[in-house]
Amino acid sequence: MVTIKVDNLINFVSEVFSHSESSPEEAKRIATYLTTANLTGHDSHGVIRVPVYVRWKKMGSIVPNQTPEVVVDTPSLAVVDGKFGYGQTVTPVAVKLGIEKCKKAGLAAVALRNSGHLGRVGDWAEMAAAEGLVSIHFVTAAGSLLVAPYGGVEKRLSTAPYCVGIPRQGQDPIVLDFATSVVAEGKCLVASRGGKKLPIGALVDADGTLSEDPQVLYGPYTPDGPRDHTKGTGAIRAFGDHKGSGLAFICELLGGALTGTGATSSDRRFANGMMAFYIDPKVIDTSNFFDGEITRYTDFIRATKPIAGTDSVLVPGDPERKTRADRTKNGIPLPDDTWAAIVNTAREVGVSEVSIQRATS
Repeated sequence: MVTIKVDNLINFVSEVFSHSESSPEEAKRIATYLTTANLTGHDSHGVIRVPVYVRWKKMGSIVPNQTPEVVVDTPSLAVVDGKFGYGQTVTPVAVKLGIEKCKKAGLAAVALRNSGHLGRVGDWAEMAAAEGLVSIHFVTAAGSLLVAPYGGVEKRLSTAPYCVGIPRQGQDPIVLDFATSVVAEGKCLVASRGGKKLPIGALVDADGTLSEDPQVLYGPYTPDGPRDHTKGTGAIRAFGDHKGSGLAFICELLGGALTGTGATSSDRRFANGMMAFYIDPKVIDTSNFFDGEITRYTDFIRATKPIAGTDSVLVPGDPERKTRADRTKNGIPLPDDTWAAIVNTAREVGVSEVSIQRATS
């Protein structure tokens, strides 16, 4: 395990993407969002993605320095085509547009299609919450067949993230952000590179056997080699049986079919689609009831007597706040295999040995 200071990691990852044809501004933006995912404990969406992003860029799946196009623009609704640019570049444009429309109309919807991997969806909910807005996000990853629907053993769904952000007055927002599978694909990636092991039975093989071995998803791999989910014989399982599988299906239809990205299939170019809805509580909550009721109910939930072996009952966002504070102070831990893969990618794109050494100083 190596531990890297936050600023060092951002600067190093920025250099990797600067050497991969991204502008300095885009490179810094990608690095900051990826590092923020690590800061909040979502290592699956953090800097472990660097080798994946660079590989996708070399394949032409992601295009650096894209300017998204607004193809539908009404007072309360927009459709934004990301043109396969980095998600960290095109998604903020779509979210900002949703925020602007919502502040004018009280309610807005924005469909983002053809985005590169847009990272931790919670970032976009937090962006809206910082402006005082509730937001709801349905996401798909076209071309990313990873998850078996309930009752099946074959990949038919993406991990289909779902996210809700709720602003608080003078406090961090409440953000619920999860893949509709037992684990996000990135957690399989983390486990395959020496990180936290997968939960028992998170995967299912072609014969119906439950497993937690990442090779079921990726097939055989070397420690620092690529991970390709099309090579494995099995799939990730949907969480919550038919409930998680059903929610994933809805994410595919709203985030994929409705946005124009397309619900996922094996013959689609990889892209994220996101259908997001924005609500201004001030327009609905004319009696100023909302925030006080959130406080009352949050305290009520946290005051629940915990089950044996659990310190306390948490609400969405509590683990992220704790992890962010710890890692901001002490640095971001990365498994040796993860760091080795990032360093190998850095060398491939021409980052100097001096920069590599500086990152861990």
